Amino acid sequence: MPLNIVLIEPEIPNNTGNIGRLALASGANLHLVKPFGFEITDTRLKRAGLDYWQHLNLHYYDNLEDFLTKNKEANMVFLSSHGTKKHWDIDFKDHMFLVFGKESAGLPKALVENNKDKLFKIPLYSEHVRSLNLANAVSIVVYEGLRDLQ
Repeated sequence: MPLNIVLIEPEIPNNTGNIGRLALASGANLHLVKPFGFEITDTRLKRAGLDYWQHLNLHYYDNLEDFLTKNKEANMVFLSSHGTKKHWDIDFKDHMFLVFGKESAGLPKALVENNKDKLFKIPLYSEHVRSLNLANAVSIVVYEGLRDLQ
């Protein structure tokens, strides 16, 4: 039943560390796609991930093309503020890949354009907020998926 959390070019080590902890707590696999906006040895990542990092089921990819090639048969959904469908409408499946973009820019435009039918968003109810923190967004979607799969 494990879900797969995918971070495309994460930039903030604290977010990645917190998402790593979330992955371990939820039984999810974590996939990190380079380039990163930090060194994987960054103390902020380690502090946020605490002593859990070594226990993660963690996968690294050199770039987006490497990730897509190695996981071409995977069932993927993409999370973006540009999505038109809500995250609770995802038809969660075991081993599904939940793909998130980098903090500053989200998912690459080509990925959004080529996957409109699999593009979802977390609704925001204030015009004063553009987006949620990445770690918070991942948490919302992962636990919605776990609830749905139970």
